[in-house]
Formats: sequence, C-alpha cells, structure tokens
Amino acid sequence: MIAPIKRREFITLLGGAAASWPLAARPQQGERMRRIGVLVSILAADDPEWQARGNAFVQSLQERGWSDGRNVRIEYRWGLGDQDRLRKYAAELVSFAPDVILAAGSLAVASLQQSNRSVPIVFANVSDPVGNAFVASLARPGGNTTGFMNVEFAFSAKWLELLKEIAPRVTRVAVVRNAANPSEVPQFAAIQAVAPSLGVELIPIIGRDPADIERDITTFARGRNGGLIVTAASAQNLQRDAIITATAQHQLPGVYPFRGYVAAGGLISYGIDQAEPYRLAASYVDRILKGEKPADLPVQAPTKYELAINLKTAKALGLTVPDNLLARADEVIE
Repeated sequence: MIAPIKRREFITLLGGAAASWPLAARPQQGERMRRIGVLVSILAADDPEWQARGNAFVQSLQERGWSDGRNVRIEYRWGLGDQDRLRKYAAELVSFAPDVILAAGSLAVASLQQSNRSVPIVFANVSDPVGNAFVASLARPGGNTTGFMNVEFAFSAKWLELLKEIAPRVTRVAVVRNAANPSEVPQFAAIQAVAPSLGVELIPIIGRDPADIERDITTFARGRNGGLIVTAASAQNLQRDAIITATAQHQLPGVYPFRGYVAAGGLISYGIDQAEPYRLAASYVDRILKGEKPADLPVQAPTKYELAINLKTAKALGLTVPDNLLARADEVIE
C-alpha cells in the first residue's frame, strides 16, 4: 500500500509545473538527464485522487532506478478537463522533446496524438484505446502509443448485479453515460444484456454539465423503485460531486465505477484501484527509456477489481447490506 504523504511534500516531490527542463539540475557524472512529460486530463495537482496516482507513478519509477532531479526530470501539466487547455499543454510538452510522455486519461491521449506522432506516449486509465483509435490493437498497438486500461467491458454487467443485490426493490435504473465516448457503447451494452433477467428497466442519462445532471436525476427520481449506475468515463468523473449530491438528495442507491465516488458519499463501487495503472505505466516508461518502442509493448487490461461500500450511505438510504456482500468487500467505509 502506498504510504500517505502531505500535500506540501507531494508537490515538492513532483517538482511542480514551475520547474522547466532548461533549468533542471544536472544528472550525476556520466549519466544523461532523461525527460518525462506528464499530461493529466482532469484532476488537479492537489486532488487526493491525483496524489495517490502520481505518487504511485513516481515511486514505481524510483524502484526502477529513476529519480526526479538526479537522472530524470519530470514535467507536469494539468488539463482540468478543458479541451483548449489540454491541447495547449500537449503541444507545450511535445515542444520540450521529452523521451516519453505519460498521458493520464483519454482526453490527454487525444490531445497528445493531435500534437505529435513520434514522441512515445504511455497512457493510464483509458477505457477503450482501440475504439478511440489511439492504438491499432491491444496486442500490437503500432505507432507511438501504448498503456494500461481501467475497465474491461464485460464486467460492466456486475454493476447492475451489485445494485440488485444491495437494493433488491430497484426496478428502474438510470445509467449516467456519455454517448459521445466510444467506450460507453460496450459498457452500456453489457448492462443491457443482463437487465431483462434482473427485471430492470434502463433509462440513459447523458452526462453534460452539473446542472443537466441534477435536472435529469431529479426527473428520473420522480418515479418509484429507482437506482443509478455511473459508467467509467472522464465526463462522469468531472460531474462526480453533482451526481453524489443528487443521488443523496433523492435517496437513490447508486453503483459507481471507482472508489473515489464512495469516498465522496456514494453507496457502492466496483472497479480497479486507479493508482495501479500508474504503477504499471512506470514499468513501460522504464522500458522505453531503456530503448524499447511503444509499438512493441501490448496494451494491458485490468486483472483485479475492488469492491467498496459506504455503510453510512447505506444507513441513510434505509438499506441493510447483506452479510455476504460485506464479506466480499475490499473496503468498508463506516
């Protein structure tokens, strides 16, 4: 488990965006200072979610002999979900001629690929790299991009199964998704495939901005026996707080793709440890720094999923969590 660090220590560890490569400290004698760019799609530098992921990446690099300021210089940029900002920072990072760039999320990958087709890119937490045309295939990525996915589509059906397990009376389920994202299609299809056998009607809610989310959830909540599922995509992460607030206000049990939702007050989540792809991404960055090509490194899908339950939220919803579900949980928030 990654040891927690204070915000000031973390920002110091990262070096901050203010440090530019031309002013970087010299490597030890006989070593060439290598350069790594990091472009983050959504989260801010001081967001606890990013701190966990960024810390995992830096520590994994250190385990492989790469230390920021000694033999590598890491330059960070945060897009905060803004397309123009991401394009600007992608071009800026590419102009520094780094040895490799870590792309945190699909928006970062898309922006970087628009800016270059030569600098190696390793991505983390991307849901559908083939559907988004980031790579030619998972086994043979081709081009300059490879990395680690955050979801395998077939497992999306598990969200609906978990919702029925923790809230058996649910017969109507709002699925918060982004229709413009190719990865949403197979996720929604997997949920649709099991809905009839569970006696559930699905109602899509298209994520746009917080006001739209709150309005659509409010409209949905006027019916009886409702529940909610949020699919795994960047657009939904941007609306996380609005979604959690609306579901609490309307007493809707919800299942979410990542633990961060449960930590923020959501009922239950089933998904990967989002820091893990960043640990793994460091291994690919290390291999690229040592001469391997992204085209020869296969894209990898998750192999482990974690279940988190917020008992305080369950109590507020009047739900009794089954003992067998509690026994399977990797984390229980009380």
